[in-house]
Amino acid sequence: MSYAPTEGSPPPGELESIMTLEQFIIDKHEQFPHATGAFSRLLRDLSVAAKLINHNIRRAGILDVLGETGTVNVQDERQKKLDEIADRELERALRRGGECALIGSEEQPDTIPISAQSQERYAVFFDPLDGSSNTDVNASVGTIFSVYKLPEEPSGDALDMALRPGAEQVAAGYVAYGSSTMFVFTTGDGVNGFTLDPGIGEFLLTHPDLTIPEEPALYSVNEADIEDFSPELRAYLRWLKEKDPDTGRRIRARYIGSFVSDFHRNLLTGGLYMYPSSADHPKGKLRLMYEANPMAFLVEEAGGRATNGTERILDIQPDRLHQRTPLFIGSAALVEAAKAFLEGRKAEVPDVR
Repeated sequence: MSYAPTEGSPPPGELESIMTLEQFIIDKHEQFPHATGAFSRLLRDLSVAAKLINHNIRRAGILDVLGETGTVNVQDERQKKLDEIADRELERALRRGGECALIGSEEQPDTIPISAQSQERYAVFFDPLDGSSNTDVNASVGTIFSVYKLPEEPSGDALDMALRPGAEQVAAGYVAYGSSTMFVFTTGDGVNGFTLDPGIGEFLLTHPDLTIPEEPALYSVNEADIEDFSPELRAYLRWLKEKDPDTGRRIRARYIGSFVSDFHRNLLTGGLYMYPSSADHPKGKLRLMYEANPMAFLVEEAGGRATNGTERILDIQPDRLHQRTPLFIGSAALVEAAKAFLEGRKAEVPDVR
């Protein structure tokens, strides 16, 4: 750990010590399950892309980067200009770095081969700008990424080799662009959060060893769709809203409409994020490979849980790049309670509110 050059206690509000993301990666290099120089450089490349995306977001409204491009992406969604910018910056950073053999993006119909000569053969999947509809109203958004290691000896189609359960990820994380910009990630050895200092252009360790609080405070779901939810899920929501008879406390609802933003808040405060199946989206709406899987890996490392309602997210075998899934993710007790309600086991649910 590197320390600030001043003697004595730091001024109020300042960090007692300073560790950059790059220094953290170097210091923790030997602890990474897949420790190689290329793996460390890959994480650096992702952080560089995050800085470039952040730079464009901070200039939204000043430069012509708000609004739509006029095209529809593979998800049948109107593409925002910042979607396109974020997708381009991530691809550029990963191409320049040379540690990545394959990328898969929410904005692209198919995977993109990057470097067939890459010795490390990493595959990176990402949602370049989650919640991008929020950019036009100056609300928070994010980037989500997932990293897999491809087999040493390639055989067959690269995507088929990369379509593996989330439990096999070697790294995952997100970047939250809000009142500050945070880079939060795991390599399977805990969760750490870094905040971007715009003055020096570095991500600094501000949230070491993150764990999700056991006592939940919030839940996040788009209740405008409640009439499309199953009777079991509606019963679960009513249960969440009930006051504790002893304390008068209840779990409060907060919903931004950006998965990263809602997840990040619940990770820090304790809570549950839900995007269930519905009449309009019987298979769910969030994508398994670059939304549900990376966040499930991260939340489990922080002591939480993630399920599709019946199965652990990290155990699901994907069969296509843009596969969708229902998702219940957050504090372990609330995720297990949701699963019990959905499976008709309401009587088994302990009062964890």
